[in-house]
Amino acid sequence: MRAAVMGSPISHSLSPPLHRAAYREMGLTGWSYDAFECDEAALPGLLRELRPVRGDGPDDAGTWAGLSLTMPLKRAVLPLLDTVSAAALEVGGANTVVFSGGAAHGDNTDVYGIEAALAEAGVPAPRSATVLGGGATAASALAALRNLGLYEVTLVVRDPSRARETAEVAERLGVTLTVQTFDKLDTVLGVDLVVSTLPGGAADAHADRLAGVPALFDVVYAPWPTRAAAAVEAAGGVVVGGFPMLLHQAVRQVELMTGRTDVPVEAMRAAGEAEILRRASQTG
Repeated sequence: MRAAVMGSPISHSLSPPLHRAAYREMGLTGWSYDAFECDEAALPGLLRELRPVRGDGPDDAGTWAGLSLTMPLKRAVLPLLDTVSAAALEVGGANTVVFSGGAAHGDNTDVYGIEAALAEAGVPAPRSATVLGGGATAASALAALRNLGLYEVTLVVRDPSRARETAEVAERLGVTLTVQTFDKLDTVLGVDLVVSTLPGGAADAHADRLAGVPALFDVVYAPWPTRAAAAVEAAGGVVVGGFPMLLHQAVRQVELMTGRTDVPVEAMRAAGEAEILRRASQTG
C-alpha cells in the first residue's frame, strides 16, 4: 500500500519520517510513504490518477491508501472529494484523504492534533483564549477550542479583511469571534491561553508582550523554542510547541489510512524528534 504527503513547498514536511516509523513498528512491510510537490492547479489531475476505480476494494487499484495534505491544498481539495467528514466541513479544510471502496474521503486531523497536544501538556480547558493568525490552522484551533467548551474567542490578525474565511468557520462552529489587529494585542492577552498560528519567527516580535500569559501554544516546531515560547516559559507559563500537534494529527492519519488503532505514538515521536535534530545539525 502507498501513501504520501502533498503540498507546496513540501521539502520541509516531517510527515514521511513519522508515518514510516509507524509502518515499521506496526509490521506493515508492504507500505510506503512519500512526499510530492503539488500546488492547487496540479491537485485535480493527481487525485484523478490516484483515485481507485469505483467498486474496487481498499487494497486494489494502484494500492493507494491515502494522502496527507498541507498548504495550499487543504481547502482546495474539498470539492474534489466524494465524501467529507463533519470536522473537515466545519473548518473548511481537509488535511487527510483516505481512498476506500473506489471513493476518496476527506477528513481533518489537525483539530484532534491540537486537542491532544494541549492534553499531553496538561493544559486545562481554557475559559478564555486568543488566537494569533487567521489561516487554516487558526480555523482548526477555533474548532479545538470549541470542542473544549469555549464559545467566545478573540482572533488577532494583521489585516481584518483577511480573516473573512476564519470568521465564516467561527459562525459554522457556533463560536462568537472578536477580530482585533496586532496594534491592540496588549488588550487581548488577559486570557488563559494564547494560540499562535503564525509562521516561524512571526510571533517573536511580540515575545515581550506574550511573556505574561499563563499558557502559549505556538504551532512552530523548528527552530524550537521560539523567542515567544522561551519568554513565556521564563516567566513561568506553560508552553506547548507545534511538534506534539504534528505528531498527534499524524497518529490519527495512520489510524484512518490503515484501519488500525495500535499506532506506536512513541516510536513516531522519537523518529520526528530525531529528524528535527538532524536538520538542525545541518543548518547550525
